[in-house]
Amino acid sequence: MRFVDEATINVIAGDGGTGVVSFRREKFIQFGGPDGGDGGDGGSVYLVGDHDHNTLADFRHVRTYTAEAGKRGGGQQLTGKGGDDLFIPVPIGTLIYDEDIDELIGDITENGQKIKVAQGGFHGLGNRRFKSSINQAPRRCSPGTPGERRNLRLELKVLADVGLLGLPNAGKSTFIRSVSAARPKVANYPFTTLFPNLGVVRVGMNQSFVIADIPGIIEGASEGAGLGIQFLKHLSRTQLLLHIIDIAPFDGSDPVEEAKTIVNELDSYSHELAEKPRWLVLNKTDLIDDEELKEKQDAIVSQLNWKGPVYTISALSKKGTEKLAFDIMQQLEIDRELERDQQQIEEKNQEQK
Repeated sequence: MRFVDEATINVIAGDGGTGVVSFRREKFIQFGGPDGGDGGDGGSVYLVGDHDHNTLADFRHVRTYTAEAGKRGGGQQLTGKGGDDLFIPVPIGTLIYDEDIDELIGDITENGQKIKVAQGGFHGLGNRRFKSSINQAPRRCSPGTPGERRNLRLELKVLADVGLLGLPNAGKSTFIRSVSAARPKVANYPFTTLFPNLGVVRVGMNQSFVIADIPGIIEGASEGAGLGIQFLKHLSRTQLLLHIIDIAPFDGSDPVEEAKTIVNELDSYSHELAEKPRWLVLNKTDLIDDEELKEKQDAIVSQLNWKGPVYTISALSKKGTEKLAFDIMQQLEIDRELERDQQQIEEKNQEQK
């Protein structure tokens, strides 16, 4: 499922270094003349495509990026050191807009692709540059020009990495609120979620993934009942599904039967979708004691003949959600690494043909 992730940042290129006024003064040299060197150029700012980034989450924490300024020139015609360019990694698929004039600057489409978004300032000139036939000893120099400043809006159309699957009131919206900054509507009635909600889950430095809260699926969704059929097709684009089950339904319904309903709808819609990696997440564990939780967990796993990972959480109190998010991130990184390796193998095979 495609969503738009946005961030606004301020980029500042480095100023050019100032030239200097200096005269050559050496013993036994009668006419030294001007020897003031130029300043260094300021560093420019680039955005660089990086396949290790898949969201714009980090730009919500750091919003200003400044390249290094050029150094001042010196005597003996010494040129100041140029400022280092600044390279900012962004996800592939990032659109770059000038926020002030709403103009598209560029589109990052490949890993390693670089787009200059702010030009570094030009170096100032030393006094030797101003020497002429009528002015043999100029006492003037020029400052460097300021680096370019820009307010940028970054837009990323992303595919959700993780899809939340479950009947209405399973706690999906509460879960996405607990692990991300998304704030979907939460209430105790069916179909609270009328549209998919996107959340960016930040696990660590440069580690984040996109999670989608899909509207609740009811029995018959694969045939068009309820809201689920509108979104079932989008689940096939995710890498991992979290099957969230209310372990203590307030209406006394059977969690196992509810889980089977979801499995049947998936299988009816697409066998490929039903075979997608899926983790079982038992939610609302804060409503029962540990002994009852163990009994219910064992019963659900046994009756579903579940072979995959099982997690117990309380989305409301956030118990167990941090570990679940961390494990999801680890699995996604493994999947991405395998995908890159496969892509490299395919590229080598194409080159050999």
